[in-house]
Amino acid sequence: MPAGAQLGEGAPLSAIEWLERQGRDAPRAGAPPVADSAGVPEVRVRPLREGPAADAVGLLPPRVTGFPPTLWSESRAGDLVRLVGAQRVSRQPAMQELLYALLLAEALPPAGAGPEARLLRARLDTLAELGAVAPAEALVARAGAATPALFARWFDLSLLLGDASAPCAALRAEMTLSPDLAPRVFCLARGGDWAAAASTLDAARALGAIGEPMGDLLARFLDPSGAKGPELPPSPDPSPLEVRLREAVGAPLPVSALARRFAVMALDGDAGWRAQIAAAERLARVGAVSENRLLGIYTARAPAASGGLWTRVAAVQAVDAALAAGDAEAAGHALRDAWPLMREAGLGAPFARLFAAELATLPLSRRAREVAFEAALLSPDYERLARRVTPESARDRFLAALAAGTPERAAAPDARAEAVARGFAAAPPARLARMIEAGRLGEAILEAMRLYGAGRAGDLPDLADALATFRAVGLEDIARRAGLEALLLGPGR
Repeated sequence: MPAGAQLGEGAPLSAIEWLERQGRDAPRAGAPPVADSAGVPEVRVRPLREGPAADAVGLLPPRVTGFPPTLWSESRAGDLVRLVGAQRVSRQPAMQELLYALLLAEALPPAGAGPEARLLRARLDTLAELGAVAPAEALVARAGAATPALFARWFDLSLLLGDASAPCAALRAEMTLSPDLAPRVFCLARGGDWAAAASTLDAARALGAIGEPMGDLLARFLDPSGAKGPELPPSPDPSPLEVRLREAVGAPLPVSALARRFAVMALDGDAGWRAQIAAAERLARVGAVSENRLLGIYTARAPAASGGLWTRVAAVQAVDAALAAGDAEAAGHALRDAWPLMREAGLGAPFARLFAAELATLPLSRRAREVAFEAALLSPDYERLARRVTPESARDRFLAALAAGTPERAAAPDARAEAVARGFAAAPPARLARMIEAGRLGEAILEAMRLYGAGRAGDLPDLADALATFRAVGLEDIARRAGLEALLLGPGR
């Protein structure tokens, strides 16, 4: 793809929100980790796509992402795997949306792709690490999971979502899918074959094929009445199966102490409203849940306490209530309270997406207008909203010019702003320009994203190079938003 071509101009790059609208992000309620009958669930299991085609599977078609089918095809699989694993996008909303669009895109497989599906596995692992569990599970289910490496991911992701019926049905039909015997025991029990599960567990423990505490947990899961001795402490990095088994035997682990991918387990609210809020905030910081879902959880009821998380909840509820009542004065006061709290918590961008457009229509006090201007610049409608404001400081004049895509029309107030302005005036670095010219588009974008993270952390030449690259490949909206975030949200790591 030649430099300067437009990628999905006007297309929705908010992949997680788009998938939520398609109904993919709803928590899978219902099936507990314990079999409640001997019946086998009716499921359909599809085989793995042949050869490298698994690496081509995606949830977002080109009409949604705007990326061409050749996004990966001119790059080597190993290079892409390395770059996907190198992405660090916490508190970088524009990079989060771009990364999700890349990870979930349908595109031709890379050079050297094989049946091991290395790129698909890297995409799944990154999605899971970010907490985007439902899209990851949908992605591996669409690809098929008839290799042990992909099956292990499908099984873990399904357990996190609360329903392992489909992978368990696949495993019972073909036990070689999992060399790990613990899933076999669990799935035999889920299928109602408790005798086979127990004999498999006994043999595996005797041979040392199932270690502890997994063996003890499975024994308690199969026969709670026969459990002897104290429960063993959890593993340093427990698997989804261990966490679900502990939940099933009445000894759940606190989700807040586990890796981010486990946060999805608390989104349904079964663990309490506080745990649900904490999980939603944790995922919202990396764009793994939409701002609308976060607001729905925030406003589910009145906070019964104060301090910390509850102070944010009350502040957001106050903004929401004032806007619903059309009370500009109350909205201004509430905004001034809520904005610093949400920014400090890494939730400024979700807050802006929720409220900035409506706040911009109100007659606010001067201080509230200043806050609303910052929020507007972090919203999807930043360019239009910025035009409604007359900037009063050199910083605000530069931000408004950047929102319009013309930062050269205002003086840069500091070194970081100067780097942003250079990114809008320069060509991409020679190395990335060669990638783009060679058609290695996805690779060039991933490398620019890595540079952007370094730039946000303080390497200002990298910041300029990243923005120049985004613009060179037609990601003008991403470049502007990334520049605004670099100035408004700080380091981002």
